This record gives sequence, C-alpha cells and structure tokens, in this order.
Amino acid sequence: MDKSIFLTVLAAGLFSWGGASPVLAQSPRPPGEVRAADFPNDAGDAVRVEWELSPDDQPQPAERLVVAYEILRREAGEEAFTRIGEETYQTRSFKDDGCTPGASYFYQVVALGPDGARSPAAAAGSPVTPVMQYFDFSQFWFGVILLIVGGSVIYFIQLARSGRELKVRPIAGLEAVDEAVGRATEMGRPCLYVPGILDINDMQTLAGVTVLSRVAGLTAEFDARLDVPTCRSLVMTACRETVEAAYLGAGRPDAFNEDSVYYLTDEQFGYVAGVTGKMLRERPAACFYMGAFFAESLILAETGNAVGAIQVAGTAMPSQLPFFVAACDYTLIGEELFAASAYLSGESHQLGSLKGQDVGKVLGGTLVVVGCLLSTAAVLTDAALLNQVLSYLTDHVLGNQGW
Repeated sequence: MDKSIFLTVLAAGLFSWGGASPVLAQSPRPPGEVRAADFPNDAGDAVRVEWELSPDDQPQPAERLVVAYEILRREAGEEAFTRIGEETYQTRSFKDDGCTPGASYFYQVVALGPDGARSPAAAAGSPVTPVMQYFDFSQFWFGVILLIVGGSVIYFIQLARSGRELKVRPIAGLEAVDEAVGRATEMGRPCLYVPGILDINDMQTLAGVTVLSRVAGLTAEFDARLDVPTCRSLVMTACRETVEAAYLGAGRPDAFNEDSVYYLTDEQFGYVAGVTGKMLRERPAACFYMGAFFAESLILAETGNAVGAIQVAGTAMPSQLPFFVAACDYTLIGEELFAASAYLSGESHQLGSLKGQDVGKVLGGTLVVVGCLLSTAAVLTDAALLNQVLSYLTDHVLGNQGW
C-alpha cells in the first residue's frame, strides 16, 4: 500500500475513534398549507400570509426543532424568491406591507431550526394581487354611531334655531352667578374672574371665556366692578373683547374699562402670587374660577375663602376638583363647565351640540348596560345564542371587525 494512502486512512480512523466527527443539524419538517390573501380594508399595499405550523413546532418540546419561520416572496415575472421577513415559532401569520397595488406575488414559508437548519419551502397555491379598498368596513359600526350622534347634533341645532326651547338641567353654580354679582354690587367690592392658566387653544379656557361673557353682562347691568387677570396674552385679548362685547350688549359701552382685563405673567406661581396679592388688597366679594387649573387651585380658593368672597369654580381637571369642592361655595364638575357655556349663552349651536352629545352618552350607556346583561346571562345560562350575540357586540360593534 502506498505510504500516503496508509497515513490518510490511519488519520481518518483515529479522528473517528476520538469521537470528533461533525454531526449535521437536523432539518425541521416544512410548514403545512400556506395561504396568501389581500389584506382587507387597506390601500392595496399589504398581503396577509398564513400557514399551518410545522409538525416539529410543538408548544413545549423537549428540544425545540423550529425556532422561526422565514417568509419569501417573488413578484410575477421574477425568477428568484426574496426574503421579506421572519416570525418566531408558534406564529401562524405575517403581514407583508411592502406590496405594490395591482402586482401579483407568490409566497413561500420555510421553517428554520437551530444551527441554521432549514426545511423545504412550503408555497402558497396561487398568486395574490393586493387591491385598494375604497371603504374601511372594519369601522362600519363606528361610522353608524358617528352618524347617529352627528345627526342628533344637527337636528337639535336646527330645532333650537326654529325657536323651540331645549330643556337644559338647572346647574346650581350657574344659578348662583346672579347672586354673586348682586352681592358684590351691594357691598361695593369688585368681582374677580380667573379664566384658568392655559392658553386660548384649550377647550376649558374657551368654556371659561363664554361664562365670562355672562358675568361681564351682569356687572355692566348692575354697575359692578370687574377684575380679570390673565396669564396668557391671547387669553387677555379674547377676554378683553368678550367683556367689551358684553358691555356693549348691555347698552353701557362707556362703562367698559379695558384696563380691567390685563396680563400678569406666563409663569404659573408668579401669576398666582399676583392674583392672590390683589385679592388680599382689594378683597373681592365674588370670585369666579373657570378653566384649567393645576396646583394653584387650592391657593386661589383658600385665599378667596379667607377674604370672605362667594366663590364659583368650574374645571375639568379631576385632580383639582376636590380642592374647589372643599373651598368654594359652588363647583361645576367636569362637563358641567362645558354645558355652562351653552346654558348661559343660549346660542342655538351650543344648545344643539349639548343635546346631541347627550344622545351619544345615552347610546354609549345603553351599549354598556346591554353588554353587562348579556355577559351575565351568558355565564348563568351558558346559551350558545347569547354567547354569539355577546361576541358580535364585543368584536364587531365595539371592536374593529366591522359588519
């Protein structure tokens, strides 16, 4: 035997005897059926790919043979598949959102094992073409609810404009506005109005400015003094124009003093220090706090209480409501502040919007009550029909599965 051949055979034998021969990684079995379909309710740029798990992809295996799934795509007219994504084990679907509307695509799914092992590719049976949908039917019921609420708002606005009186529940804090301004007039002391500390783009500030119009109209009618410190320049401008319009509407434009509406500072506690200092010096008989407030709410309310003023507050800030309730005579809680603008102004579009929102609240409350009753009945009776109705209500009406 040739010497080189002998040494080669001997080395191979020793290597094998030493147990160091390489072991090839076991390839997992391929996934089951692969399905590709146009993704619904989109602009035509996505495809949903679904597959059955590989037989080697078990929930709790002794040794995991499948660690991920690789998704491959080939556009019609191309020859090779391209990797477009990867999903972890026990996953059955993938969304390909990089498609071109109108193009046709072929898909394959490969099960990946440890150490780079790959299964044979499982292919979708036919190509899929993504198409743009003109309507998003997943939000069908949301659209129905929106139409009901929006239609109610329009209906009540038209009803108010026709001269029909819309009933609004009396709010004690608003009924006290006349009393507070009248008390300040009798005592010869000013009325203080604080429109919150946020800018004019905040809804609470806008609602507060509307209430200011009513207060300014009363001060003009009763010949009382009004003091409106602001912490935003735009709020000052809006409040000044509102007060001027109120005095003009009361027939007393000459009594309007633009210096009664003034700007202090944008700094939160600097503004509060300026307002409370003025309260201690001039001791107003009526204080109104309408708008958005933060930590300064208790300082303002306690100072007003200390000078003996009758106080009416309103805010939609939940964390500040307890302070106003404890230190003020009347407090508008949450949406009562927004209702106050419609209640005091009497404008048809505000009253109509308020009544339309009530329809939406009734509809939402009805859905909650019906859902609770159905859920309770389904648990107690275990009726299949009740479970189906509850599932439809949860997934379709309140969810995003549409019609």
